[in-house]
Amino acid sequence: MRAVLATYGRELRAYFFSPLAYVVLFFFLAINGFIFWGLIGQLSQPSAPAVPPMSYFFTGTGLMLLILGVVLTMRLISEELKSGSIEVLMTAPVTEGQVVAGKYLAALTFFAFLWFPTVAYPAVIAYHESVDWGPVASGYLGILLIGALFLAVGTFVSSTTRSQLVAAMVTSVLLFLLFLLGWIGELLNSDTARQVFGYLDLGSHMDEFSRGIVDTRRLVYYLSAILFFLFLASRALEDKKWR
Repeated sequence: MRAVLATYGRELRAYFFSPLAYVVLFFFLAINGFIFWGLIGQLSQPSAPAVPPMSYFFTGTGLMLLILGVVLTMRLISEELKSGSIEVLMTAPVTEGQVVAGKYLAALTFFAFLWFPTVAYPAVIAYHESVDWGPVASGYLGILLIGALFLAVGTFVSSTTRSQLVAAMVTSVLLFLLFLLGWIGELLNSDTARQVFGYLDLGSHMDEFSRGIVDTRRLVYYLSAILFFLFLASRALEDKKWR
């Protein structure tokens, strides 16, 4: 545990002491603020449907989650593989799994840090009208779980290449394919296949979370998928250690 915390602290400092982190934070908040402002403007129209604004906000975060999954992980391990510093790290009394866990938890912490200021959005709405905080809380849970899965995928890809550009491109493709699973399921004739792909459909997951529905099957899916990709990342790192 101590080795994980040491790696976690080292990586977290790399996030917060890097100018790129604050550039990402600025553009993230600026884009999300613009989207929220436009959303409120549309829903304030007399012809707009009577739907909670945060429900629309959560279901429209897919592209932002994909971008963050790529940006926050493309350098996570690739940079150390390219510079050779990973060899120094691997000679310390620390396992590949501990390195991956520490780096991944740091990325997840920074991811949560980026989303934390957006809690002000439902607070602004609550100032003018009543807000059901249950769906708001479950919506943020959905963002955290989907983001955690994307970061796990990005961590795995980053552990397989020395190039940050390659890591970014491959991660983008994989995350985009995850978004397409629900659409692919609709094209299949088999009911069983549709059910399987429907279970993996991130769009329907986020829709449920935004409406306050927390299905334990979704939680099992995300936790198992996250652990699977982190396991692959540790194995990829172990493979590079012996080359």
